[in-house]
Amino acid sequence: MAPCNPYKPFPYCYFLASDQGGTAKILLPAAGAAAKGDHAPMSTARSARPVVLIPARMAATRLPDKPLADIHGEPMIVHVWRRAMEADVGPVVVATDSPIIARAVEAAGGQAVMTRSDHPSGSDRIHEAVEAFDPAGTHDIIINVQGDLPTIEPRPIRAALDLLADPAVDISTIVAVITREEERTAPSVVKAIGTPVGENRFRALYFTRATAPTGEGPLYHHIGLYGYRRAALRRFVGLKPGTLEMRERLEQLRALENGMRIDFSVVDTVPLGVDTPEDLTRARQMLAGR
Repeated sequence: MAPCNPYKPFPYCYFLASDQGGTAKILLPAAGAAAKGDHAPMSTARSARPVVLIPARMAATRLPDKPLADIHGEPMIVHVWRRAMEADVGPVVVATDSPIIARAVEAAGGQAVMTRSDHPSGSDRIHEAVEAFDPAGTHDIIINVQGDLPTIEPRPIRAALDLLADPAVDISTIVAVITREEERTAPSVVKAIGTPVGENRFRALYFTRATAPTGEGPLYHHIGLYGYRRAALRRFVGLKPGTLEMRERLEQLRALENGMRIDFSVVDTVPLGVDTPEDLTRARQMLAGR
């Protein structure tokens, strides 16, 4: 079996995870597998051991007890856990400060880790969670999937993981092209600005709530799904909030202000984030029959 070059894209490498507790390994699929789009390309010289963490809290105001909202007989957080399991990249763990959420996940066969309730951000929560779940440091990549994405597909999760095949990348994330005119100017829609480093792949230069960049070309809607090298996450949560981070109210700018590299990949659509009763109704419609 030919090895993968860690410094040059190799289009036939990808991650496989054997089971919930398995280790993802780099394998060569049969000829033509990449063309079929089964997995996004991966390249790394050594096995990576990703873990997917889903932060979940009961603190939502617009949709009280959001993680436990019923979708066809199961709590929303269980649907998110199932979607993350379908990505098949490694174990999936819910990080929560609520025993009720933990019991709901465990009742469905999932894993949950209890965290403190006073974390200032989701990044701090997943850092505590990965240290509790894996104190030996077996898992070297963390994929952070938000707990309000019950309809997320496997491909965006894999896309965030794939970007970390480049050893120069500290943090990965995903975006989608903005197609609705009102989103171009909406401060609630965060725009990602980057320079191309490959097909549908960019090195991030900035994130902003403003309409940027100007001129001809697409604008990219940033989706809050991240991949971290474990060392990068440890460094990130130890940094003080930056000037631009506080001005834009965007946590990821702390990494850029401190010289960390973030790459982003373009995916087809923005997954539905459930924040309101109307979003919940839409999620139920989208998941009917699953």
